[in-house]
Amino acid sequence: MRATLSLILFFGSLISFQAAEVPANTTDLRVERLADGTRYAVIGESKGGPAPTLFVFQGDIETAMREKLYTEVARLLVPHGFLGVILDAPAHGEDHQADEPKDLVAWQWRLDHGRDLVAGFVAKSRAVLDHLIQEKRTDPARVAAVGTSRGGFLAFHFAAAEPRIRCVGGISPVTELRALREFKDATQPKAADALALKTLVPRLVGRPAWISIGNLDTRVDTEAAIAFSRALVAAAPADAAKIPVELIVNSVPGHRSTEQDHKLLAAWLLEQFRAAR
Repeated sequence: MRATLSLILFFGSLISFQAAEVPANTTDLRVERLADGTRYAVIGESKGGPAPTLFVFQGDIETAMREKLYTEVARLLVPHGFLGVILDAPAHGEDHQADEPKDLVAWQWRLDHGRDLVAGFVAKSRAVLDHLIQEKRTDPARVAAVGTSRGGFLAFHFAAAEPRIRCVGGISPVTELRALREFKDATQPKAADALALKTLVPRLVGRPAWISIGNLDTRVDTEAAIAFSRALVAAAPADAAKIPVELIVNSVPGHRSTEQDHKLLAAWLLEQFRAAR
């Protein structure tokens, strides 16, 4: 390979990242809706003009309210003037349909039944982004997307479809749907393969990307996550002085998200937006 990843095997200097104290109500999730009924939640406030905005994806909004670690990156960035935005993932929360199973099993079910899995989610996310920009709550030049596990998968899909996403990150992201046990009996494997993150590489080239993965994550497949990051690097222009792909391989057992992952990602996002000014 002509280029190498920026590979971090230990947490290094970013471990000291600290967020300033902020009033408790600014880090609570507040549910809002678009005119068409699309539900989303926000963390933080836009004060003094449009704010840098972070889309944070995981499962459903109820889980985000209950388990704060899933939105920890946004909570860490609120003191720095960020607005955090959360939507229900496909087949989660209000996006779940009565005739389908729940959670990731529903992802396989949708593909096996010829139903959309990602495009509708991207359209809703884009509509929320358009609304926040129109309301002058979001600065269109400072928007990022991140997610944990399935949320990381969705963050990269949103970024690939939406050029206003300046940088993107995934904590233990799903990169290949068929690596998931829920897809072992998929009857439409080609539909699942068509959504693998490696297929998005041409639309992500040049945009900063951050990925962390445990060194033995059998849930989403460590090697698949590493291969995706290498594909991003390999696609960079031959004369690129710097390839903005960060990969952290850590020793967290299994498929887990830790507080340290979120701190590292928050610090990285701050650096990306400082560099963009």
